[in-house]
Amino acid sequence: MKVQKKVLSVTLSGLMAFGALTAVSFPAHAVGNGPGTGNGSIQTSILHTYVEMVDYLKTQEAKQPAMDLEVIGQTVKERDIYMAKYISNPENPTILFLTQQHGNEQLTTEGALEFIKHLGTNKSKDILNNVNILVIPMLNADGAMGDVNFSLEDYLADGDRHLTRYNANEVDLNREHDKATSDMEPEARALHENVFSKYKIDYMIDLHHQGTLSETEGELVSGSMLYPTNPNVNPEVLEKSKRLGAVVFNAIQDTGWGHIGKYVGGSGENIGRNGAAVRYDISTLLFEMRGMSDHYREDYALGQKSNGYLIKQTIVTLEATVRAIADDSIETVDASFWDTLPEQKNRSGEEADE
Repeated sequence: MKVQKKVLSVTLSGLMAFGALTAVSFPAHAVGNGPGTGNGSIQTSILHTYVEMVDYLKTQEAKQPAMDLEVIGQTVKERDIYMAKYISNPENPTILFLTQQHGNEQLTTEGALEFIKHLGTNKSKDILNNVNILVIPMLNADGAMGDVNFSLEDYLADGDRHLTRYNANEVDLNREHDKATSDMEPEARALHENVFSKYKIDYMIDLHHQGTLSETEGELVSGSMLYPTNPNVNPEVLEKSKRLGAVVFNAIQDTGWGHIGKYVGGSGENIGRNGAAVRYDISTLLFEMRGMSDHYREDYALGQKSNGYLIKQTIVTLEATVRAIADDSIETVDASFWDTLPEQKNRSGEEADE
């Protein structure tokens, strides 16, 4: 297991240094129409376990003077939920990156961990002077470890564990956000009480995975995006959300290997991008990467061959947004692309389910 993970890390390390992201050459549309569509062969042993993630975060905290590590709560199975914090000035704009509300959507977590490492380099100093960054790399640790109170015998992944969308109580954490905090599952309650209510957050990107067969214009997407769609969202919050999406779209489309569609999602306040926008006036963006790390449906589970591209896509997303916030370019970016961005369609009856 350690050998496999080391190979993945070495392979990715050359891709992810800040300032070199767009310089790497990939085949055109390697994520969108590349290999590995829906074959269900995922080696979960190359992904960070919860314990390995915690060790990684603690190592980075020891190395990085700008980083603080905070436990924001516990999961159903009493695993600590960690958040990496970079707060140089409380008056700076603040962005939250949230991953693994769904425990079987882990490549975004792998990208977030690499992003945290690179925030400790000298190339990040100017960024951290001008924007505050919060990263929750694994909200649903029980689901990510397959430590749940229901059967996963039909799940497809190979390796040392299965990963599930739900938390240990078989609850979808991304349907909790309209409840009173006292009625939420422990993971969602920790997010609301100790992050949303505690910090003045201006932006949030909620990182997820979708199935493998979503397409626009006949081409499989590498990911899809959506701003908050609830009618109670403040218009200014909505406009800032659309500009956040424009930054991400411009960064990924320019790579030559990314292909982005408009996600077709619900408008309920129970969904994270809507609930955070309505309750806290946070400008939010849902970003759905292609393919899940595990699932009981073969058309949802993505094989190994696109992993590097998808992790890199997470890094591009996170870096582009913090730079745009730090230099204020997000305030003037043109968000009109949303008017013509094609909505993704799903092959073989696959349904969107953020």
